[in-house]
Amino acid sequence: MSIFVLMNLPKKLTIKLKSRKETNCLRSLKAPASLVDFSSNDYLGFAKSEEIFDKAHQLLVDRNIKQNGATGSRLLSGNHLLNTEVEALLSDFHQTQSATIFNSGYDANIGFFSAVPQRGDVILYDEFIHASIRDGIQLSNAKSFKFKHNSLNSLDEILKRVQYDNSDIYVVTEAVFSMDGDSPDLVQFSKICQKNKAFLIVDEAHAVGVFGKNGVGIVQELDLQHHVFARIITFGKGLGCHGAAILGSNDLQQYLVNFARSFIYTTALSPHSLATINRVYDILNVGSDGSDFGWNCIENSQEKLQKNIQFFNSEIEKTDLKNIFIESNSAIHCCVIAGNEKVKLISEQLQEKGFDVRAILSPTVKENQERLRFCLHRYNSKEEISEVLQLLTTFTKKVF
Repeated sequence: MSIFVLMNLPKKLTIKLKSRKETNCLRSLKAPASLVDFSSNDYLGFAKSEEIFDKAHQLLVDRNIKQNGATGSRLLSGNHLLNTEVEALLSDFHQTQSATIFNSGYDANIGFFSAVPQRGDVILYDEFIHASIRDGIQLSNAKSFKFKHNSLNSLDEILKRVQYDNSDIYVVTEAVFSMDGDSPDLVQFSKICQKNKAFLIVDEAHAVGVFGKNGVGIVQELDLQHHVFARIITFGKGLGCHGAAILGSNDLQQYLVNFARSFIYTTALSPHSLATINRVYDILNVGSDGSDFGWNCIENSQEKLQKNIQFFNSEIEKTDLKNIFIESNSAIHCCVIAGNEKVKLISEQLQEKGFDVRAILSPTVKENQERLRFCLHRYNSKEEISEVLQLLTTFTKKVF
């Protein structure tokens, strides 16, 4: 057996790791376990769909596409015909001029916010905005200010203070917040942005597939698609595959292709990933073979998921847990249990009983806002929901 002698970590990094261990918030990778799923983002069960897998494979076979990788960035050798085909499909489905595919939601947000707002511009963001957007904002030359979570008054007050000459103002929020499961009043947000001539950006990562007819998302459900400057959608959550796209005008697409570094300097998605996105949208829309499979699948999946969300909320009402759950009508439900040690303990106890419920620790969320994050799916049974909440009631009584 070979023995490799590697250099030790620099002292500063060792100290940071030690601090994580001492505060009981050290992250580690764990092998997947065969537990009842209350943790994945596969809300509709599409990630595990054999039918989608088979349809994606058949598309590649029918087109005689025998290629494992993209071979390069889209500006070089990686702009496979499936890219433009899927982007046209996305544009039509989401009622927008253009869709620009990125390799992930993180890449899309990094690319947009580092490239679009310019020096002298202003970005206003919800205080609970996703880390990928924060990272993109940090790479931007624009000024940035946060407003209180989902607060129209806070946004309005800041807008009055940041009206500068020759400055464009960008307002960013999420359709469904990943760590709370709640949503802003997008209708009123849109009106405030129109009044102040601000550009509204909405991250719909946890909304597409789950909300709106055929899973179009909340922006289209509210008929706001023509009042939003850009939408970021991802395929790795409710749609069960991989990648992301920025929806907007043709001019925005042209700008991103020229200036978004996370688009320009990365190998494109593989043909198989694009084929999977294609087949998923076939299901969201109408089957290309003329069958009604697509309509039945998405409507049934959405209906089952919505019933589970309603049942989960009704079961919370029957327990003493309501006051520690953040109100949500999405697939994400969070139970706030302050302290990394406490919340990790209860998560481990639930996993020992066969339920995959994960703890969200600080610094991912603010200190004393640590929580258990329950993700609901169309395939969770009522019995599973009732049992996991009964167990949670028992375990929380021991720590409070």
